[in-house]
Amino acid sequence: MPSVGRAAFDLDAYETRARLGPCFVCAFLDGHPDYDHEVVYEDADHVAFLDRWPTLPGKVLVAPKAHVEHAVSGFTEDGYVRMMQTVRRVALAVEEVLAPERVYLLSLGSQQGNAHVHWHVAALPAGVPYDQQQFHALMAEHGVAEVPPAETVRIAAELRRCLEQGLDRE
Repeated sequence: MPSVGRAAFDLDAYETRARLGPCFVCAFLDGHPDYDHEVVYEDADHVAFLDRWPTLPGKVLVAPKAHVEHAVSGFTEDGYVRMMQTVRRVALAVEEVLAPERVYLLSLGSQQGNAHVHWHVAALPAGVPYDQQQFHALMAEHGVAEVPPAETVRIAAELRRCLEQGLDRE
């Protein structure tokens, strides 16, 4: 992918962690040191943080703080709308900071692993060849983005700045 290297990813270790370890969102929120993430947004009910193993630079995960396991039926109607407003707010900040060709939004996980509902907000950089876009760009099987620590810190700070300013382009 343009301007970002890719590193191999240990899918077996990841699967073991996802399936046998604690809920990664709950462990993170409880302060477990093995589940630390860079927070870019937080309110009373939601948290957004940089993906620890991003497939695209600046990939953010957005989750409810409560342990919810179903992306639609796990919420009241009002709770779902507030969740989606938070996802939108984070996605707008990602667009502002990373100026991507497209922002991908999706909720993954299952009852077998990563059960805590979360949305992936991933910015596809401009210039990525079509055959490396969409699911290809999101799959760890193709490696994770090699983002220098200083760039990760910069992205996180810029996302926080945008989110604190209340960017919502209404």
